[in-house]
Amino acid sequence: MSMSNKFKSWTTLFRTGNSLGGAIGVFLGSIMALETIPEGDLLYITMLQTVSVFSFMASWNALNDYLDFEIDKIGKPNRPLPSGKISIKEAKLAIYFLMFISLFSIAGAAFFAYNSDQGFKSWIPSILIWFTALFLLINYESESKYSLNLKSRGLPGNIAISASVAMVVLFGSAGVYQLSNLRVVSVAIIGFLYNLAREIIKDVEDMQADEGRNTLAMKIGPEKTRIMAYLISLSTLISILMPFAFDLFKPQHLILVLPSILLLLMVKSKLSLAQDYAAQQLLKKSLYLCLGAFTLISLI
Repeated sequence: MSMSNKFKSWTTLFRTGNSLGGAIGVFLGSIMALETIPEGDLLYITMLQTVSVFSFMASWNALNDYLDFEIDKIGKPNRPLPSGKISIKEAKLAIYFLMFISLFSIAGAAFFAYNSDQGFKSWIPSILIWFTALFLLINYESESKYSLNLKSRGLPGNIAISASVAMVVLFGSAGVYQLSNLRVVSVAIIGFLYNLAREIIKDVEDMQADEGRNTLAMKIGPEKTRIMAYLISLSTLISILMPFAFDLFKPQHLILVLPSILLLLMVKSKLSLAQDYAAQQLLKKSLYLCLGAFTLISLI
């Protein structure tokens, strides 16, 4: 296999686009809380927490493929592991290495927090968020009798994944000592709803490969699942507008989120045609546009 193909396989395994999105979310949380680009110790903390999130998400994504190896042989044979482009041994080493990088980076952020003017104690919420994400990871992927086994419980699993994504923005604001900043909290809610709708649609997409699993789509059928996803996407639209209604952001800046709203409104037509992949991709693009708009708004 050529180097370029091998590299592409690794980026696919790590879902690099999603992992980068999570890393950018850390900076978004930091910028929104401060209303400027962080400097000094706050910049170092933010950068280290960004690395930690990227490594954590890439490790989680690789672990998901590792544990779904047998399922993907049937449903997604072209994925890096079932296709043999990346060996199981290589994947295991990458999972351990990336989780070590994530832990090492959060330890580095703790060092800078300890030596900053605000102190380590006020930074502790960042550690709590990191360990909450780890708790969700373990209880989502593990099938042991001591686990909540969220992956096989349908909607609770979707909620866990969406919550872990939303926490990325809060992680960024917690790193600059502003966990309770209302602007950041409102965007975290928006991110949660976006991802919840997308995760539910992806369950419909994966119904054939998920045979035997207790996903929401398996429980209530694809049509009802699509309706639920659409209702959540409507809730997402309302959540985008609410911060402007409550003057958390200036009303004139609403124009900057209009492109993301237009894409969000297009989701209904894709769902009505059972074009699930197109619908969840629209949600993904809309989310990125929305986060980009709120970042720009925070810097204006």
